[in-house]
Amino acid sequence: MNIKRSREGFWPDMVKHNSKRQYVEKSISKLDDGDNASQIHVLAVDDSFVERRVIEKLLKTSSFKVTTVESASKALEVLGVVDGKLPSIQNEAFEINLIITDYCMPGMTGFDLLKKVKQVAALKKIPVVVMSSENVPNRIKMCLAEGAEEFIIKPVQLEDVKRLEDHVRYRRTFNTDAKRKSTASVPSATNKDIERMASASRHNKRKISAEEIQAEASSNREKQSIQTSSHTGYVII
Repeated sequence: MNIKRSREGFWPDMVKHNSKRQYVEKSISKLDDGDNASQIHVLAVDDSFVERRVIEKLLKTSSFKVTTVESASKALEVLGVVDGKLPSIQNEAFEINLIITDYCMPGMTGFDLLKKVKQVAALKKIPVVVMSSENVPNRIKMCLAEGAEEFIIKPVQLEDVKRLEDHVRYRRTFNTDAKRKSTASVPSATNKDIERMASASRHNKRKISAEEIQAEASSNREKQSIQTSSHTGYVII
């Protein structure tokens, strides 16, 4: 085998690496980084090594990116929670889109983890799915009441894993719609609104807050809506 020809013909960047294997591993790593950007990242929590391996395999089979930990406290570390709060500086690139956790774990249970996640404002929108080998109605009811998306009875099946993506998509759609409604419900203040309020401010010799300007804008938009609709014989309330 002509090694020199092999390097030049098939591995043009091989000079920068010690071996063909390192070249391939680095190339695959780059591909994985690109794919992970669009993948749903799941944090799987279970104190059983076997159960973690099973859920990891099922998730990866369904093209999820997976991070597994053996305890609820470790999960909070991954999420960046310190003493019940998030640090001021966070790694935005490390994003968890869904948490799936076992219920029965030593120390902190999956139910405790669920409550702590929902108590942190920056994390409470992350969907949480709880799983257990025991079908206890009271546990299921508590978890769902606390904000869990679903309670899965083990063993976890591939059909269960496929539903996880629906929870993430629903949450993303819900959050997007909420932002749109919030933006649409607050009319922006025009230059005329600002000039009118500024004139009133000089007359009354007091400062006008941004909230008052926004309220004035809302009032004017409502008046215009009623005036416009009156020409058609309908009044919009």
